[in-house]
Amino acid sequence: MSDLVIRPLVAGEAPLFHSLADPGLVGRAILGDPYRMVADGGDYRPEWTWVALRDGVVVARAAWWGGPGDEGPKALDWFDFADGEADAGVRLLRAAPLYAEYDLLLPPGWRELPESLAAARARIDAVTGAGLRQLVERYRYTWTANDPLPARTGRLEYRPVPDDAAVLDVLLRIQEGTLDAHDREAIGKNGPEAAARENLDFFNWLPSPRAWWRLAHTPDGELAGIHVPARNPAGWVIGYIGVVPEQRGHGYAYDLLVECTQDLVEQGADRIAAATDQGNFPMAANFAKAGYPVSQERINFV
Repeated sequence: MSDLVIRPLVAGEAPLFHSLADPGLVGRAILGDPYRMVADGGDYRPEWTWVALRDGVVVARAAWWGGPGDEGPKALDWFDFADGEADAGVRLLRAAPLYAEYDLLLPPGWRELPESLAAARARIDAVTGAGLRQLVERYRYTWTANDPLPARTGRLEYRPVPDDAAVLDVLLRIQEGTLDAHDREAIGKNGPEAAARENLDFFNWLPSPRAWWRLAHTPDGELAGIHVPARNPAGWVIGYIGVVPEQRGHGYAYDLLVECTQDLVEQGADRIAAATDQGNFPMAANFAKAGYPVSQERINFV
């Protein structure tokens, strides 16, 4: 077998990226959105797109994504390889000097779909072979205007956030006993304050205005939590939902989710994306109750 050539793309080489056929069983292809470079009106930079070639033929490829102002990638979006070329995929990921979380996109119920299961296992083996670690499995939801709009409950009062310090204080409180795997990972790695700051930095990175963020209070004035309706570069999203520990057990996360949904619809949203860990059974139940259908499953690797 001939040697591999592993390199980034240059401007104008999008057709080379497309030359690797993808059956669309798992990964970015299930969205139906094609790979396009920034110069062509897309989201991907050539220097963050790498291919492995054998005899001039692409046998593995990877594309990292970041926002327009990002100095480094935020996510590894595309990663796949030709049949029998899993090792080329592993070598590509090891060779590329780019690091970001990888979300393996999967159809709902993928474990019951033999072809999707086989394709997923191949990707999982490759990314773990390249040194990534599976963190968590998540549900991704997509609410559209064709779904029922959940009615506001009226149980909480919502106020604009005063400043970053107030948000950090709330986030630190919410982290206590959190079920979110990413928060637990960040707390274990860098401590609670850095983990809270990471969430706040993400809120501020979103292109939507912070004027949309809301603190929630009970009728007697006690803080209940926070919700962040937002837009990311791809569209409308439930940016964040959190309830402080002393107010858990009252179903307030559902109230926050409904309020967040209603706020986004009032801003013009007709399609809203959201996600939660599969092990976060209370929040998954809230999404189901609010009428959010599962549109994908995802496995996050770090």
